[in-house]
Amino acid sequence: MKFQLLLCAFLAAAPVFAADRDFLTSDEADQIREAQDPNLRMKLYVHFAKQRLDQVKQLLAKEKAGRSALIHDLLEDYTNIIDAIDTVSDDALKHRKDLTAGMTVVHDGEKPLLADLQKIQDSNPKDLGRYEFVLKQAIDGTADSIELAGADLGKRSAEALAKEDKEKKDRAAMATPTEEKEKKAEAEKQANDPAARRKPPTLYKPGEKPADQQNPQQSPK
Repeated sequence: MKFQLLLCAFLAAAPVFAADRDFLTSDEADQIREAQDPNLRMKLYVHFAKQRLDQVKQLLAKEKAGRSALIHDLLEDYTNIIDAIDTVSDDALKHRKDLTAGMTVVHDGEKPLLADLQKIQDSNPKDLGRYEFVLKQAIDGTADSIELAGADLGKRSAEALAKEDKEKKDRAAMATPTEEKEKKAEAEKQANDPAARRKPPTLYKPGEKPADQQNPQQSPK
């Protein structure tokens, strides 16, 4: 009896303990890092979100002890993935990237996910109270993401750039007089002291020189 009580307590606290966990697996994170194109990244994120929701549906298909904690965590991960899609798109729009293909994938891919989430809510599972809050977050986040994906990209790009500019101005306005003085002093040092200036970036390896500076008798490696 004591063991059962301890198990119930652990499962109830599991979502709290897991709050700082990564919402992607190591393999998924590697795939995201390798996908430099934001359109491909968004496609991957939609795929990962669908996988999480498929797992939730599998758990709901059969009553099992402890499933509510697993469903809670999966829905939480799902929402973080949806948020990541919007973050990727906002960042890409600031750099004026063409997201036409990615937005189509997001818009068309998230619609069935939203329908599935609403079906889960409407079915009112017995243990819904354990994950009702994160389910609502998932529904709201997906609905907002679909709306963003269907918005005019030119307008979104302008809004993203305006927001970034405002944040920069806000940070500058919040700088203390001491910070401003140090920043100005550093700028003057960089301008007046050649040794303090940063060297321009280079793609040459240490010790390697441009072709016009190499010894003519030295054969290339």
